[in-house]
Amino acid sequence: MTRLFRNLFTRRWDIHRLFPKKSMLLIEEFIKNSELEHRAEICFTVEASLPVWRVLRGVTARQRALEVFSQLRVWDTEDNSGVLLYLLLADRNIEIIADRGINKLVTDIEWKNISEKIKSSFQSGNFEQGVIAGLTEISLILQKCFPSEGKLKNEISDKPVIL
Repeated sequence: MTRLFRNLFTRRWDIHRLFPKKSMLLIEEFIKNSELEHRAEICFTVEASLPVWRVLRGVTARQRALEVFSQLRVWDTEDNSGVLLYLLLADRNIEIIADRGINKLVTDIEWKNISEKIKSSFQSGNFEQGVIAGLTEISLILQKCFPSEGKLKNEISDKPVIL
């Protein structure tokens, strides 16, 4: 029942309250600059809540993140090197979905540790800083796995996506 109520009462304006325009611009700029250091692509997406019927059907944040990964075509990169950082505010959940080119090089534990660090920052009320810290850690992993090698092709928009 708690999950249902949180999804009923978390609204899109909550995203703008926690991530004002200035924060979203900073996150976009961070992604743009980090992608100069590696060949991978990062997509940051935040969603306030799921429709009630999806909650009642038991759709998890992970399942929704996988849908978003597909819908935003994060998988559609030359090196299979897309990474989605997905936040579902109502569920207070953070999911990191990585394409197959990265998943064979990075363990689920590494992604989970990054998610936990972001969540810890959020619990302290530091939303922008939590996302930037998570993106920093993701970028460090991507620099090791997919060093730049002079490739500056931007295959996915750096602009945060609000669903």
